[in-house]
Amino acid sequence: MAGRPDKPAALTIAGSDCSGGAGLQADLRTLAKLGVHGASVVTCVTAQNPGVVLAIHPTPAKVVAAQLDSVFSSLPIRAVKTGMLFSRPIIDAVAVRLANCKRLPLVVDPVMVSSSGTPLLKPSAATALAKRLLPLAKLVTPNLDEAAALAKRRVSEPEEMRDAARAIHERFGCAVLVKGGHLKTNEAIDLFFDGREEFLLSAPRVRGVSPPGTGCTYSAAITAFLARGERLPKAVELAKQQMAEAFSAVYRVGKHRFLG
Repeated sequence: MAGRPDKPAALTIAGSDCSGGAGLQADLRTLAKLGVHGASVVTCVTAQNPGVVLAIHPTPAKVVAAQLDSVFSSLPIRAVKTGMLFSRPIIDAVAVRLANCKRLPLVVDPVMVSSSGTPLLKPSAATALAKRLLPLAKLVTPNLDEAAALAKRRVSEPEEMRDAARAIHERFGCAVLVKGGHLKTNEAIDLFFDGREEFLLSAPRVRGVSPPGTGCTYSAAITAFLARGERLPKAVELAKQQMAEAFSAVYRVGKHRFLG
């Protein structure tokens, strides 16, 4: 329709959550909420709900590659994020395509384990993630356990978050946002480091609420703001504010709670 401005477009490469709380569904909902058109590449179909992952069916790598080719050949993508990648062949297919798109900011959410404890990244895939994908990233957004795995050190308190962020940046060359949501603190604290700037982001902790998809939503919000043209530090700050708003608007469906 004449007179309507074009929307920026972003791409999420992740698994599908049939219950709608995490994965592609959370990503696309967040991108739309922030005024960005969301394209998606499905890496896995999962049978899950906020309490348990019942089954995982990975998409064949050649189909992942075909989805990527289709999106990049038809849409002016401005930012990309990855979530659940699961296997080495999938990571290899993604890395080959993204290596040809180095101008695009890439946010890697290194999804390793579900909130219910199910492994979402095979051991061989973790090596491929480190060697092939993280060197292409503009930002990686690990939680405490993922930061410990990437930095190869313990991460359980704020000062250790700082050390881990510096170790991850030195190892992979990308900016790092270590998410401290699992810390036993009154504030939800995250630490950002890009080799030049370092800062803490904090918001009041919402007690007794653990909705699914918080990591997905956070990284998708950062990706949305990058697609809208924000510099990375500002995109991270705005995404943190968006997370606080999402927690303040948590809603219930049956016995489960979801981010607003």
